[in-house]
Amino acid sequence: MRVEDVREAALGKSGTVATIGDFIREQRELAQVSLRQLSRLAGVSNPYLSQIERGLRKPSAEILQQIAKGLRISAEQLYVHAGILSDRGASEVVTAVLADLGLSERQKSVLIEVYESFRRENVTA
Repeated sequence: MRVEDVREAALGKSGTVATIGDFIREQRELAQVSLRQLSRLAGVSNPYLSQIERGLRKPSAEILQQIAKGLRISAEQLYVHAGILSDRGASEVVTAVLADLGLSERQKSVLIEVYESFRRENVTA
């Protein structure tokens, strides 16, 4: 999948960033995967995934990671759209964590969440 496709899918018709559910749906459609297939690939129930796509549920970082694996896209993309990571460009720390082959996706996610929370805390202080 091209970066341009991902960017286009992230923008709604009005040109604004779509919700996480809209983004997941558009990525699923780009990948030509049915809702049922993605729910199986991601290991989440079909109704739960449907509720996420419709904006009725806010998925956790772990669920987003599973969905990213099912869609074969980076979990970071979903984290940015869900507001878990900021989109101000990946810092050197985030880049290093994501590149570390010795960490699981879950460990990377937790480290990035902790790092971002410290950064937000320092901005407000």
